[in-house]
Formats: sequence, C-alpha cells, structure tokens
Amino acid sequence: MAPSTPSTAYSRDLGDELRRLRETCTNLKGHEVAARLGWDPSKVSTIERGKARPSEIDLVQFLTMCGKDLDFFEDFKRRYRNAFDEYIVQVPDNVRTLAMAESTARTMLNYDTLTVPGLLQTELYAEALFRAAGIAVEERIPALVRSRMERQAVLRRHDRPDCLFYIHELALRQQVGDAQIMEDQYLQLLFNAHIVRVVPENMIVNSAGVRLWEYEKAMPIAYTETDLTQVFVQDRGAIARTRLIFNRLAEVALDEEQSRRKLAEYVSPLREDLDGRGSRLA
Repeated sequence: MAPSTPSTAYSRDLGDELRRLRETCTNLKGHEVAARLGWDPSKVSTIERGKARPSEIDLVQFLTMCGKDLDFFEDFKRRYRNAFDEYIVQVPDNVRTLAMAESTARTMLNYDTLTVPGLLQTELYAEALFRAAGIAVEERIPALVRSRMERQAVLRRHDRPDCLFYIHELALRQQVGDAQIMEDQYLQLLFNAHIVRVVPENMIVNSAGVRLWEYEKAMPIAYTETDLTQVFVQDRGAIARTRLIFNRLAEVALDEEQSRRKLAEYVSPLREDLDGRGSRLA
C-alpha cells in the first residue's frame, strides 16, 4: 500500500463505502479481513478511513473478499483514481461526499449570496428553489428535497459542528415561492439567528459563495458549488484565500443582535400582507 497521504473528503467517502461493503457483504471484522488477506491488522482500518491509497492489487483483493466482480472493480477504480487530489469536482446530484464532509466537520463557516443556505432551508423553500432553478426534472425534485432535509440533521446533533452562516441580504430579498413560503423561511432563520450573520445589501464581498470546513485530524476543506459542479478544495493557497474571505465577512456583517433585527424586518411586512391577502414582499 502507498504511504499515508493527507485524506480528502472524497477519499474518506470512498473509504467509508468500502467499510459498508465489508459490513454488508461479509460477516468479517476489519482485522479478520486483514488476517485472511495477509495484511497488517491496521491496513483495513487505514483504507476504510480514506487515510491511504491502496494499490490496485489491494483493491482487487478487498473487493473480491466482498464478492464483487471485475465490472464493479473497474467502476470503483475509476472513481478512486482522483480520490486524493487537492481539487475534487463532482456533479451536483451526488450529495454523499458533501453530507459526509459536513457531518464530520468540527467547524463550518458558510457564505451564501443569492439563496438561503441549504442547511437552513425549509422544505417548501427548497422545493420551490429546485423548481424555479429548472435544473432537475419534476420527478427528481422530491428526492433532492429529501436529501437536503436529511443533511440538516447535523445541526440537531448534541455534538454538532460549530457553525456560522453569513447570508447576503440579496438572498433575503430574492422571492422563492409565494409569500407564505418566504415568511416560513424568514422565521426559520430567526429561530437560528444565533448562528446567522446578515451581510448588508450595500456591502460588496468578492465571492459568489463559499464554505470552509475544519476537522480534528484532517486538513481543512474549502467548498463551492454551481448549478453544474461541486468543488472540494484542499490546496493550501486556496484555503488561505478562503480564510481571507471570511475575515472580510466578519468585518462587514451585522452582529448577532443586528442580524436578528434585520431578519425580523423581513417577517413583519409579510405578515401584514398575508393578513391583508396581499402578495407584496418586503
């Protein structure tokens, strides 16, 4: 096996996939697999945690032990080829790596410019957003919304990451769905106001949106996404530039109490409109 290298979000994801294969396809513990393959006892654990790149022979032996055929091996090898790269690009429908990166983080800094962050979206807001974006067929929308809601479980854990969500006021002013959907979304943000910081609409931040995750025993990850791609970055220069963006956000964003008052400003006019059967947004 190759020497240990810095793990990435994708290597840890694929390593966890190997662990699940072992657990579901065999009745063997990790050390029992190592004994049968003639490996060092720690080798299986290291591979399954994505902390080292196994050779092709290692992968063949492991996957054969799990009862997998050559076609499965070739597909896994193709996905594994770039698992340790500093830049990992994925299609947006693949949320497994994203969910795992979020759920294992120690701290998460988030910045969104045009929409409410996915981890803070209501179900109806997310559904309306997918529908308005037009990037998914109608039949796929329920599954996409469900995945987004399931990811939010990380915020309800007793040991959840330390989170801070910077949201540009432009995102608050974008109408997604009808007035009731927007009111519910503003109330959701108010409920989470202790981890929300609003960036005033007149402030310019040179970023279309980015996230920074830090871990106990792994390198930080910078993450950004578009309608077409998800990008996970562990390049040290990119991490440093991302930290500068969040330093800038800390300077220009409203503090917790100011952000809470700003969010409340968006709720009040909506309630007046709903009471009056109107549809005007704040």
